[in-house]
Amino acid sequence: MAKIPTERREKIANDPFCATLGIELTTLESGRARTELSISDDLLNFHGTPHGGVIYSLADVAFAAASNSDGDTALALETNMSYLDAAEVGETLVAVAEREDETRRTASYRVDVTADGENIAIFRGRVYKP
Repeated sequence: MAKIPTERREKIANDPFCATLGIELTTLESGRARTELSISDDLLNFHGTPHGGVIYSLADVAFAAASNSDGDTALALETNMSYLDAAEVGETLVAVAEREDETRRTASYRVDVTADGENIAIFRGRVYKP
């Protein structure tokens, strides 16, 4: 497996939106990425559970990192998210994105989001590589 150049990893890891939410890129490999986010009170919705947009953002960041890991620009064509369970304040959410299929111009990814090892969401995305 090819090593990801440091400058590409740093560019992806230093995304300002991620810094705003507290999302950390912990792993970046060809076609694979892992992100983490600790749930705090300011990430909750009015039900007292993590906002769906926060969970989506965590998965989307892993998807973007994995799909752009090889250096070529990859642009999202479509995504969807299935929410399976809620998380709680203090838990660390982990999103792991993995490439499932790739052609010359498109690629598909699955992202599993877990809290304490339990799946709480599944994200699927497809990118276009111009």
